[in-house]
Amino acid sequence: MSLFQGLKVIDCGSFIAAPIAATLLGDFGADVVKIEPPGAGDPNRVLPRLPGMPKTEHAYSWLLDNRNKRGIAIDLAKPDGQAVLHRLAAQADVFITNYPLAVRKKLALDYDRLAALNERLVYASFTGYGETGAEAAKPGFDATAYWARSGLMDLVRSDAGTAPARGVAGMGDHPSGVSLFAAIVLALYQRERSGRGAQVGSSLLANGIWANGTMGQAALCGAAFTPRPPREKSFNALGCYYRCRDGRWLLMSIVHEERDWPVFAKCMGREDLVADARYATQAERFARSAELIAQFDLAFETRDRDEWRRLLDAAGLIFECVAEAADLPADRQMREAGVLVPLEGSDVLTIASPFYVAGLDKVPPGKAPGIGEHSDQILREAGFDAAAIAGLREARVVA
Repeated sequence: MSLFQGLKVIDCGSFIAAPIAATLLGDFGADVVKIEPPGAGDPNRVLPRLPGMPKTEHAYSWLLDNRNKRGIAIDLAKPDGQAVLHRLAAQADVFITNYPLAVRKKLALDYDRLAALNERLVYASFTGYGETGAEAAKPGFDATAYWARSGLMDLVRSDAGTAPARGVAGMGDHPSGVSLFAAIVLALYQRERSGRGAQVGSSLLANGIWANGTMGQAALCGAAFTPRPPREKSFNALGCYYRCRDGRWLLMSIVHEERDWPVFAKCMGREDLVADARYATQAERFARSAELIAQFDLAFETRDRDEWRRLLDAAGLIFECVAEAADLPADRQMREAGVLVPLEGSDVLTIASPFYVAGLDKVPPGKAPGIGEHSDQILREAGFDAAAIAGLREARVVA
C-alpha cells in the first residue's frame, strides 16, 4: 500500500513549482487531479517549444512535472466552473495553487473561501515574493525571484569581470516545490493531531535565499566579500576546475590537503612539487595557487577526461566530471541509485523524486494527462450525474 493512498489532491497551479509538490504527493500514492483552463491548458505544456529550449518529440517538462495525475479542464472565470471547483475542494484533502493572490479572490479559490467548505483542507499556497509586503503582488519566475533576487546569479559568475550567469529552466522551481511538499506534509501531520486543516506556503524568494544561505548569512553578519578572481587565479588549486585533453572539464574538491596533497601531486606526475618548499604548507599553496594552477593545467592536457577519472577514482580523491546534459542518460550511477527510472509504457527515462522512505515503494512514473482527459470521470466521482456533466460541457464550463 502506498503511503498516501486515498489522499485526494487538487493541483490548481501552473508551470512548475506548485505542481511539483502535487507530483511528489502522487509519487507516494496520492490521487492528484490537475485543473487546467480549457484550450491551451497549463503554459508548462509549451515550455519546450520556446526559443533556445532543447528540441525533441517529447513534451519533457510536462511529462516530468505532471506524471501520474488525472486532468480536468474547467473555466474558472464562470460561476458554474467555480461551483465545480468548490465541490471538488469540499471533498479534497489538499489544494495547491500558485495563482496570483488577486486572481484567487476573483476566481473564488482563495483560502478563506475554500476553508469554509472543508475544515480539514490543507491549502498550499505558493508565490513569487511572499504574501505580505509591498511586493506581494509582484509576479515572478525562478529566473527572477529565485535566481536573480537571491544573489545566486551574481555569485556564480565565473569571475567578477564577467556578466552574471543565466539560470536554466526550472532550476529554482524544482527545489522550491520540495519545500512546498514539506509544508504540506507538516500540515497533514498536524491534521492527524487536531482534525483540522491549515494554510501553508512557500515562495521563490524564500527558497532562493535559502539556497544561497551560506553567502546570504555572511552578508547578514556584515561580512566583506572578496570578488571572485578568474579561474587561472583561483584561491585554491586543489579546488579548481581543469580542462582535459579532449576538451572536457573536471572539478577537484580536495579538502583534506595534508593527506591528499601528495596523492594528487603523484596522480599529476608532479611528485617533485611535494618536496618543493614553496608548496610545503596549505597556506603557501594558497598563496601560490596561480603557479600551481598553471602547472596542473599542463598536466591535465595530457589525458582525456575518462582517463583522469579512472586515475583519480583509484587514488580515492574527491572530484567530479563537469557533466554536459548529453551525459546524463548514460550515467550508470544515476540509474543504479534509482535517480533515473523508466517512464511506464515508454523507453524514456525520467527523474525520480529525490528522497525515499525505506520499505515504501513509490508509484511507478506514468504518463501526464492530456487537457481535460479525465473530466467526465472526475465529475462522476464528485457526484455529478450524466445530465449535469452534459450541461457543463454544453455551456463550455468543462472541456
